Amino acid sequence: QIEVIPCKVCGDKSSGVHYGVITCEGCKGFFRRSQSSVTNYQCPRQKNCTVDRVNRNRCQYCRLKKCMELGMSRDAVKFGRMSKKQREKVEDE
Repeated sequence: QIEVIPCKVCGDKSSGVHYGVITCEGCKGFFRRSQSSVTNYQCPRQKNCTVDRVNRNRCQYCRLKKCMELGMSRDAVKFGRMSKKQREKVEDE
């Protein structure tokens, strides 16, 4: 089941493949909002903040950076459900 795979961005419980990456609902929404508005996030530290379930809301810059590094993209939106073969491929990653 894909539900037991942790979110690749923050490690929380994932809800599926969103924008090309297995993510939770929180990271899916964050990425969507970051793409739909003019964002100019700044990192208050050295641009290497820890992005996990507890700290994911502390630095939007580093969270978005991690989303992009993992390959999240508006172009990677998939419609419909994943086949068993697609799911197995994702789980092996």
